[in-house]
Amino acid sequence: MAKSKPVVHLHSYGIFTTWDAESKKLPKIKEFTLDIPAEIDIEFGFTVNIKKAKGEKVRYCIYHPNITNDDGEILEPFDGYVYVRNNDWDFYLGDTIWAPISTKVGPWRMTLEMNNSIIADKTFNVFNHDEGQFWKRRGC
Repeated sequence: MAKSKPVVHLHSYGIFTTWDAESKKLPKIKEFTLDIPAEIDIEFGFTVNIKKAKGEKVRYCIYHPNITNDDGEILEPFDGYVYVRNNDWDFYLGDTIWAPISTKVGPWRMTLEMNNSIIADKTFNVFNHDEGQFWKRRGC
């Protein structure tokens, strides 16, 4: 019998409540947006629901906007693997902003891949609202 094809639904994306990695609960969406103000500890990303894929390996990747380490070298994208735990699985992929803020401004792309195919992909625009961009993006 042929294996059924996984069903992936991007549930929410934008700004979330703080994520507790030790908890089984995912963070809650606060605002649906792709524009993220550059503020220390702001939590942003997306949640997906994956059905009919128990045991499948999923690769996650967060491409930062050329953030450098203390030696001035550009950091590699943050990536890794997780396994789908059940046939109706919710997953959160996200990040936060840390000091110094000025080096975090720019596009942050977050992707999920399964079987060498991208199943979720969002690019967030992290902007410095001290420069007035925040109000321009909000239509004020």
